[in-house]
Amino acid sequence: MVLRPAPLRRRARARVRRALTASLAVGGLLLTVSLTTGAAPPRGGPAAGGPTPVTRVGAAPGTATPLAGFATQSSAKVSDTPAAISTPGYPASGWHPAGPRSTVLAGLLAADTYPDPFYSTNLKKIPAADFTVPWWYRGDFTVADTSRRTYLDVSGVVSAADVYVNGVQVATKDRIAGAYTQHELDVTDLVGAGTNTVAFRVQPNDPRKNLTMGWIDWLQPPPDENMGIVRDVLVRRGGPVALRDAHVTTRLDTESLASAELTVKARVRNDSASPVTATVSGTAGPAAVSRTVSLAPHETKAVTFAPADFPQLRLDRPKVWWPAGMGDQPLYDLDLTATVSGSPSDTAHHSFGIRDVKAPLNADGARQYRINGRPLLIKAGGWSPDVFLRWDARSVEDRLKYTLDLGLNTVRLEGHIEPDEFFDLADRYGVLTLPGWECCDKWEGQVNGDETGEKWTPADYPVAKDSMAAEAARLRDHPSVISFLIGSDFAPDATIEKNYLDALEAADWPNPVIAAASAKSSPKLGKSGMKMTGPYDWVPPDYWYAKREGGATGFNSETSAGPDIPTLDTLRRMMSPGELETLWRDPSAKQYHRSPSATFGDLKLFDNALIGRYGKPTGLTDYVRKAGLARYEAVRAQFEAYARNFSDTSRPATGVVHWMLNSGWTSLHWQLFDRYLDQGGAYYGAKKANEPLHIQYSYDSRSVVVVNSEHTAATGLTARVSLYTPDGTRKFDRSATGLRVPGDGGKATALTVPADVSGLSGAYLVKLQLTDGAGKEVSRNVYWLSTEMDVLDWDNTDWYYTPTTSYADLTGLDDMAEAPVSATATTTGGPDSTATTTVTLRNTGSGSTPALLVDAHLVNGAGKPALPVRWSDNEVSLWPGESVTLTATYRTADLGGSAPSVRISGWNTATRTVPAATKAR
Repeated sequence: MVLRPAPLRRRARARVRRALTASLAVGGLLLTVSLTTGAAPPRGGPAAGGPTPVTRVGAAPGTATPLAGFATQSSAKVSDTPAAISTPGYPASGWHPAGPRSTVLAGLLAADTYPDPFYSTNLKKIPAADFTVPWWYRGDFTVADTSRRTYLDVSGVVSAADVYVNGVQVATKDRIAGAYTQHELDVTDLVGAGTNTVAFRVQPNDPRKNLTMGWIDWLQPPPDENMGIVRDVLVRRGGPVALRDAHVTTRLDTESLASAELTVKARVRNDSASPVTATVSGTAGPAAVSRTVSLAPHETKAVTFAPADFPQLRLDRPKVWWPAGMGDQPLYDLDLTATVSGSPSDTAHHSFGIRDVKAPLNADGARQYRINGRPLLIKAGGWSPDVFLRWDARSVEDRLKYTLDLGLNTVRLEGHIEPDEFFDLADRYGVLTLPGWECCDKWEGQVNGDETGEKWTPADYPVAKDSMAAEAARLRDHPSVISFLIGSDFAPDATIEKNYLDALEAADWPNPVIAAASAKSSPKLGKSGMKMTGPYDWVPPDYWYAKREGGATGFNSETSAGPDIPTLDTLRRMMSPGELETLWRDPSAKQYHRSPSATFGDLKLFDNALIGRYGKPTGLTDYVRKAGLARYEAVRAQFEAYARNFSDTSRPATGVVHWMLNSGWTSLHWQLFDRYLDQGGAYYGAKKANEPLHIQYSYDSRSVVVVNSEHTAATGLTARVSLYTPDGTRKFDRSATGLRVPGDGGKATALTVPADVSGLSGAYLVKLQLTDGAGKEVSRNVYWLSTEMDVLDWDNTDWYYTPTTSYADLTGLDDMAEAPVSATATTTGGPDSTATTTVTLRNTGSGSTPALLVDAHLVNGAGKPALPVRWSDNEVSLWPGESVTLTATYRTADLGGSAPSVRISGWNTATRTVPAATKAR
């Protein structure tokens, strides 16, 4: 591409008199345009009269400084020329401050322009018409040393932008297009000592027409459609030789894990008009490397350090990176420097891990992942960022910690591929990631038939390929990234697939590439090995055990029983009193906090099942109580079925992605925890199901199975199953001893519950206990079942659910007598301003009635939940005389300055709050 100089001259200020060169690097190419302008724009201090933050940029080679923020304004309210707007000293009066990664609306919300968009229908009231015109982003930066070269690194623009520096246009919206493309602009000849200005005229976003980001049916989309700049704009400094594309490829001996080979690659580019000789040297982990390169003017060369020439790149006993629960997460550092005439010209640094990922198709055509040679059941959740794409590192870290607390090992990112820090955190915590393009918009417009998304134009193909090249280069060295899905609901056609694969190959992409998240094929990659057969709305727990549709066989890339009703605390934060009344009274009512989709716009399927199985709610509290029980059993069954079937010899389960892990908004569906990080039945059902050593009941065969996801086999175990009427009368009791369960997802069937147990009718309880050789309980699981089964109408399965023609009768649970539970709590301080509250619960009843799903909530002095919090266990069931000790770990600051207390509640336990006095360490 050649930028035409004439339009740029017309936009330059008349006083500009000097010649300059602007260069654009896209997809590894440095593109240059020469133009004639006038005198340099005036230099000086921060712009007067406006909120523009000023970024101080250093001179050290290799420095990459993110702009500290922007001033933004609608183009409908700005009549000045682009040259004037992008000139230092422009007043920007009345403009809005915005952070360094900010959509237009995110900036306006930060300034309290609108009321809380997470409450009621406030989001709908924000005028969408304000975002149908371009918006200006303007930022200032200072440079002291102009002897260095200066580059702008631009990515994360939604949807496209014209770019201006110091009064001169340096790129057009035709090139700076797409949320994932990465562009390097050489602005050396435009930048002077003192204050410099960069301005972006950002175009409106429409994910059906632009290769950006959209929200499909996840939540109510923001009225600005996330238009803005959502990744850092970097100011890079360097000498005559630029060092780019530095990375490491690894080859691990998966048989022994005793050796690994590293290959280091980079591109060196001479940006000067004279020939130079550069030395590229540095370290990759413990290995030092160095090589001299001669470069003609403006020449780029690839530099490779391979084990054949540098034997030190062969490592003995390497530190191998593992997913959490399988081993440690050690990381190595790559540090390279390009030196010219004895002086550093540029540097590169990042971390990498040594690990191996394979994902072949098994005999049934399902994708089966192996990490470092060991098979792994992918247990995942669908990741959602904040609806306004606001980056909050601490919140992301909290959500990844929740992921591990849930016993999951993976998150799937369907579009919305997060910034670099996200993957740094995933590397550190051992959370695997499955990034890929999203469905149902422009990304699949060329191949998705009649669904949403326009057909591609010739201009879309290079944007898509550049997006793939940029993401491949950004993600390839992160050991947490184990694949890229180049399609979601649909696989790309031959042209698009080739463009993607060429970009991935050029980037040395090391991981499996998957054609689609559905059971589609692409011309070269072939079958995806995944299925997308639903469900997305309510189904009964026994659904998951059938090896058909969304049941536990193969790799299900997105699936769940749909709605998730948050806790009462969260509901009262997100809905008005009138909306809450409608929530429990009217199953057919449209629910704004569910989905904009007509299919998922109400809670009718869920509520009908809730009423049919548990009985009609008597009020909001009863509705939430019953919904929590329903979500616990639904989510637990989903993960337990896939775990049980993982080691099957015929049609095994290989992966499941709960749709979704979390929501970026205040939502009534598709989440294991809510926007405020509160936890309920869905959370603790998943946490229970994904215990490392776990005893579980099979809804289909009534078998009691022990699943062991740890690496080593478990031996000497005893499994016990007891059946009770709701009043606690035991009707069946049996044990199996001497159990041995193989590791790495192996299982053992302990015993099978008879089909007919005398004395049971309607609802009944099942208590499972697993003890080790010393008699210590290592796993405990309680079910509520019915002698009347849910009946599925498989023949009328739709894409989003299978109808249920009759429901299990669990109404007898409502007749359970109140079970008194005592609680004592103490708190001790921990490291890094954290604390741990220890709670002991005991069923003190004199009769036989168990306390079902007793919940402990950490609260502050005002009775509000302190979040986030990680409990050792929760929503526990206790028979009379039984006790359990739970621990909660949290940040003391999240108590808001008050002392902690613990609120105890349960299915048949009265709600009360006990203090959690601080104990001296």
